[in-house]
Amino acid sequence: MAENKTKATKATEANVADYLTAIGDEARRKDCEALTKLMTKVTKQQPKMWGTSIVGFGSYHYKYESGREGDSCLTGFASRKNDISVYLTADVLGQAEFLSKLGKHKIGKGCLYVSKLSDLDLKVLEQLVVDAYMERKRRYG
Repeated sequence: MAENKTKATKATEANVADYLTAIGDEARRKDCEALTKLMTKVTKQQPKMWGTSIVGFGSYHYKYESGREGDSCLTGFASRKNDISVYLTADVLGQAEFLSKLGKHKIGKGCLYVSKLSDLDLKVLEQLVVDAYMERKRRYG
C-alpha cells in the first residue's frame, strides 16, 4: 500500500512561522495568521505543519475498511492559489444552518474554500471549526 504523502512535518524541516511569512499576498497572509490564532484558541493545540502546505492542529489515527491507515490533523488550513482551504469534516459541512449564515464560500468533500476572511461571519466559522474538531476527536479518540 502506498505511503501517505501528507504527514506531520518535523519543525526542523518546515515550520508554521516560515510558511505564513512566505505567503506573498499580504491580505492572504493576514487571513492565515488570523486563522492560526482562531484554530489555536478553539483546539487548544499549537499549529504544526503537515507536509509543506497544511497548517494542522491536533492529530488522529485512522484506519479504513480497506486496511489503509495513517495519521492526519484534526483540523487545519492551507493557503492555495485561488483560496484558503479549511479542513473540516463532511458531516459538519452538511450543517446547512451554519453554512447559510457563514458568508461567501464554497464547499468540497471535507473542505471549506474561502477567498478572504472578511467575506465570512467569523463566529460562524469558529463554531464550524469547533464542531469539526470535536467530531473528529469523538470518532477517533
